[in-house]
Amino acid sequence: MSGRIWCAIPVYNNSDSLRAVAQGCLGTLPGNVVVVDDGSTDADVEGLLDGLHLTVLRHETNLGKGAAILTASRYIEQQGGVHMITIDADGQHDPADIARFLPLLASDDVMLVGARDFSGTPNVPAGSRFGRRFANFWLRVEAGVAVSDCQSGFRSYPVRHINRLKFRGMRYDFEAEVLARAAWAGLEIKDVDISVSYPPPGERVSHFKPLYDNFMLTHRHILLILRRLSPWPQRKLVRRERLDYKFLLHPAKVMRMLLREHSTPGGLAVAAGVGVFLGAVPLLFVHSLVILYVSSRLNLNKLMALNTQHICMPPVVPAICIELGYYLRNGVLLTDLSFETVFVQFGDRLLEWLIGALIVGPVLAALTGLIVYVASVFIRNRRAEADA
Repeated sequence: MSGRIWCAIPVYNNSDSLRAVAQGCLGTLPGNVVVVDDGSTDADVEGLLDGLHLTVLRHETNLGKGAAILTASRYIEQQGGVHMITIDADGQHDPADIARFLPLLASDDVMLVGARDFSGTPNVPAGSRFGRRFANFWLRVEAGVAVSDCQSGFRSYPVRHINRLKFRGMRYDFEAEVLARAAWAGLEIKDVDISVSYPPPGERVSHFKPLYDNFMLTHRHILLILRRLSPWPQRKLVRRERLDYKFLLHPAKVMRMLLREHSTPGGLAVAAGVGVFLGAVPLLFVHSLVILYVSSRLNLNKLMALNTQHICMPPVVPAICIELGYYLRNGVLLTDLSFETVFVQFGDRLLEWLIGALIVGPVLAALTGLIVYVASVFIRNRRAEADA
């Protein structure tokens, strides 16, 4: 193994658990452990680790977990390392699980994410369960990649590739961004089953600020989705085999693929909502093209998105949008529907349609998505009962 695989421990004020975590990592990767002290103020990190054969790097001020991971990644590449396994310093992960990563690190084109086993684990915060589902869903939308536990900090990074990607998030949002950008770059992302433990409430040291960090995570996902929607290609670090498009000559195969793609209840609900929202917006004569483009870029079910747009076909929804937009602009409803008010003043009506659609569209999209989600869950449960 020599210096090919390293372990990195980003730490910020985890003095109670750090030494035990570091010792556990050294048990599997002796001499190949780097600790990045991200401006800790609770103790002298080097002093805590005195006598252990590892490297300590320090940020004079707290720059964020993402910055600490990148500092370690650059250092490890300089030492000739290929893979960096990161583990949290708070003790929730078992360093012995590093051994589960090692057999899967033959290639430097793969990134591994530890999937925490919550079943039977006491004291699991409700926010962790919800956050995992939330993060998994958005990665599927942003990159078309299914990962079991996007929020896990127990991962392996191929340092050569990660050091050549550009990131905007340097705190907890880094761990969401790096997965999307790695997938866009062509890296293969796989799951590794790991154990996890949580101390009783009040004893765990966590620096996650629910309001601020969830806001930053949401902000990061929005930016990633906007980048995904842009037509400019992503930088590829790894070239994969190209898809054989001969299957397009078989309409039945194409239809089966479209019916199955991204057909989870959540995925279908988002596809339905996107179709309705874009259907409400005045994209004259190009609704279907725009919906097809957006659903393709966001890895949504194209058939669902294309079909739900019909809910917004003229005259009802456009008329409601125009009336609402006219009212917001003038304070009264448009009661004179004539050739002149509709066609001669078409520019005004188009603006009012857009204004109204930005209010009516999200409401209709949310209602449609909710209905599709409930129906999908019901159908899936009925099928599961029938198969049982």
